[in-house]
Amino acid sequence: MAAMDISSIALQLDLAAKNAKATEQISLTTTFSEEEAYEIQRISLEERYKRGENFVGLKLGFTSFAKMEQMGVHDMIWGRLTDDMLYASGEELPMEKFIHPRAEPEIAFLLKKDIDREISLEEIPDYILACAPAIEIIDSRYENFKFSLEDVIADNCSSAGFVLGAWQPLPESLNDLNISLKFDKEVKQEDSSNAILDNPYLSVCNASRLAAKYKQDFKVGDILLAGAATPAVFIESGKKITAKVETLGSCTILPK
Repeated sequence: MAAMDISSIALQLDLAAKNAKATEQISLTTTFSEEEAYEIQRISLEERYKRGENFVGLKLGFTSFAKMEQMGVHDMIWGRLTDDMLYASGEELPMEKFIHPRAEPEIAFLLKKDIDREISLEEIPDYILACAPAIEIIDSRYENFKFSLEDVIADNCSSAGFVLGAWQPLPESLNDLNISLKFDKEVKQEDSSNAILDNPYLSVCNASRLAAKYKQDFKVGDILLAGAATPAVFIESGKKITAKVETLGSCTILPK
């Protein structure tokens, strides 16, 4: 794909996100590679930085082995987080900023040291300061929420917002924790933390590997969203969303 095409597609996706107006899938008219998709994502995020947004971390996708098999892929995908996407627990979520948003319950990590290479499970306490319950707001910029693998990578892996609960000290293990997503008092999704790569700490190792591979800075103070523990649920305006992670606590947001 020509550099001009990559830039124009990146601008198309940035405009769709900025105006909260869905656009046609790129793959319906253009063939492009996974590497080109990540370059589209990078250029699209550069437009946000020009408007004053700041990079604050990474998110992982396809952290369920079942989801990877369903999509026919053998690795996770990743996107970038900015400060404009971050909401404090208890805030309102302005629905006019989104097209067809969904919510996922997650675990977030906070870096205490720059990471410039793949790290091992044993090294995690040296690089990660804390973890927290989180909600990710995903919002595909494509019509009908339909996309190919390359489409979703180019679209920043559908990342549109995230909510953080209170940071907690790292436990020895994050396995076998109940994770739930509620709308008001109704439990919409529930699963075990093992749904995240069989061990949520492995998301840190994989994020470090992918950041190094794509030469993406991953520094002290940055945040990592480890990946969804359950399927995403379409957000309903006026219904308070609560994500709860056993032993870590909960976080909320109210769509308006």
